[in-house]
Amino acid sequence: MEIIDYYKVLGLDKTASEEDIKKTYRKLARKMHPDINPNDKDAQKKFQQINEANQILSDPDKRKKYDRYGKDWEHSEQFEAQQAQQKAQQQAYQKARQQNQYSNQNSNNQPFGGEESDFSSFFESMFANENRTRQTQQKGQDYNAEIKLNLIDAMETHKQTITVNGKNIRITIPAGIENEQKIKLAGHGGAGANNAPAGDLYITFFVTNHPDFKRVGNDLFAVIVIDLYTAMLGGETILETLTGKIKLKVAPETQPNTKIRLKGKGFPIYKKDNENGDLYVTYEVKLPTNLTEAQKILFTELSKLK
Repeated sequence: MEIIDYYKVLGLDKTASEEDIKKTYRKLARKMHPDINPNDKDAQKKFQQINEANQILSDPDKRKKYDRYGKDWEHSEQFEAQQAQQKAQQQAYQKARQQNQYSNQNSNNQPFGGEESDFSSFFESMFANENRTRQTQQKGQDYNAEIKLNLIDAMETHKQTITVNGKNIRITIPAGIENEQKIKLAGHGGAGANNAPAGDLYITFFVTNHPDFKRVGNDLFAVIVIDLYTAMLGGETILETLTGKIKLKVAPETQPNTKIRLKGKGFPIYKKDNENGDLYVTYEVKLPTNLTEAQKILFTELSKLK
């Protein structure tokens, strides 16, 4: 498996702030988006890596685990449980040794070498029992599930019930979930054998596109058509967004493909309440057709004035 350094993917070091990560991700996501590089497989791969890096580094908890465990950060819970178990074993070892030493100090008939022999037997017996228990215990099977959402569903935190292996599970889907993002529900997999832990449930989300809005990371992109007269003289137009209508002002002499930015009107940022990306609107100017004779005369006069 290819080992990816998410900091290198974004061109940042480990001291980068959340704002640095956010700005760099937006810049790279726009540059490498598949719509901008439709036939560039390297750019598409880079885009996936950028999204994956942002998903981990923009989440404080995931970033902390990644900084500590690197590529194995997703198994941090297992590592920590193993470390706790090793620590408990060491404590049991020390306690048993102290008890054995105390017992031998108060025994008048202990043969030479008996302390080590008794302690060794005790320790081997303790861990032999533990090993037998481990052999008979087996963690439950991990399950995988998929959930499909449209872009509007993904904009709001909501609950949804899914059925996995005949069992209904009600989950909360946070606003801002990304396409192909995967989350883990610990303990919702198959049952373990002999009191072993249950397996985990891994859910992959697939977010479908919207006909009028394109999502790139946490930003949204839209195109709105204005007529020639509004473009030349200025005025107002209405944009139907995913959450309602917005009235936009059009500056006089607006050129075709002029782009404006509406800060904070984009997609919700995953697990960050009241934080959104931006909405970018491109003005497309529609030229009039089927001109009347009077209109043709006026356009002719305008052409002479230039």
